[in-house]
Amino acid sequence: IMAQAQGLGKKYIKAFLKGFFVAVPVTVTFLDRVACVARVEGASMQPSLNPGGRQASDVVLLNHWSIRNYDVQRGDIVSLVEHDSNSAGTVPVADRVLLSMSETNSTTRT
Repeated sequence: IMAQAQGLGKKYIKAFLKGFFVAVPVTVTFLDRVACVARVEGASMQPSLNPGGRQASDVVLLNHWSIRNYDVQRGDIVSLVEHDSNSAGTVPVADRVLLSMSETNSTTRT
């Protein structure tokens, strides 16, 4: 009985490792190429996100496909990475699109 239990344990560990080595690359590829989940905090995106002045953060799904084809329209909310000069890192920023690439800004100087 003890030998069967050891063989069964090895079988489960082997199956787990096979699943793990398949699931991790698939998950990483999905999060990098298709979509990922992000948290939005603060009042800058109210009332669309964090309505009512709540202290809690909203969770959003970021679609990587539409941005890859530059399919961004006026009013869309996009996520950018801003380089922070005060620290050596980057800060994720969410903002609303005011003008699309096909529109011109009427306030530009000539």
